[in-house]
Amino acid sequence: MDKAISHDPLVMVARRAAAAGAEILARRDESQFNLSDKSAAGDWVTDFDRASEEAIRATILTSRPSDELTGEEFPSAKPAHPSGVRWSIDPLDGTTNFVRNIAYYCSSVGACQLEEDGTETWVAAAIVAPALQVEYFAGKALGAWKHDLRTGKMTQLTGPTPSEAKILGTGFGYDAQRRQFQARVLEGMLEDYVNVRRIGSAALDLCLVAEGALDAYAEYGTQEYDWAAGALIAEEAGCLVGRPATNPGWQYAGLVDTAKLSEPEN
Repeated sequence: MDKAISHDPLVMVARRAAAAGAEILARRDESQFNLSDKSAAGDWVTDFDRASEEAIRATILTSRPSDELTGEEFPSAKPAHPSGVRWSIDPLDGTTNFVRNIAYYCSSVGACQLEEDGTETWVAAAIVAPALQVEYFAGKALGAWKHDLRTGKMTQLTGPTPSEAKILGTGFGYDAQRRQFQARVLEGMLEDYVNVRRIGSAALDLCLVAEGALDAYAEYGTQEYDWAAGALIAEEAGCLVGRPATNPGWQYAGLVDTAKLSEPEN
């Protein structure tokens, strides 16, 4: 592994923070879920979501007390004298998988840097999937990597290879009307792929494109914390990446015909 990324301070914090969140998830115990709905039936949150985000925030603040924090489960925290670095946290991406004991869930941590013109540049990312025993991480202009936590093997990610047997990853929202729109768009994309996978974690979908297990991923209506880390990982693996330009909007990565990603009719 390149020493530049292994010693990058923001990547190091991202990796420690994602690992701290995943350590909470690794203690999965159905009797301790305290399950409740958020936006709709099936949009679940558990005590593990909250505890994981607390662990991630504490890990970041220990090293970087002047950074801004945004996350899925708690209000944003902006210090009096912010450093210009903001963290976007998804403590448990794939909560439904976690509840149903499907292995595709993770803790996801991304960092962006405020530029002089007011824009933000994503600069560091880490994702840890405890049930899969895998870590993904990336740094701006430093590449993307997969770390097998069982064997310790590090692999630099280079994205999918064009082929005639492409597989598309996607996801669906909790709102029925939005799902119908997503299905209509998906129908128009099917001719470009031999099959479709619905993993249940946008963060891991993006990582799977980065490592070439999926050839493409597209989903409408994801939130920033869903893609903050995964989009940088896919981008640093050399993939075409699109972050939502609107909310809601399309998130995509890999071998995607973006002309087919239409917007809903008003």
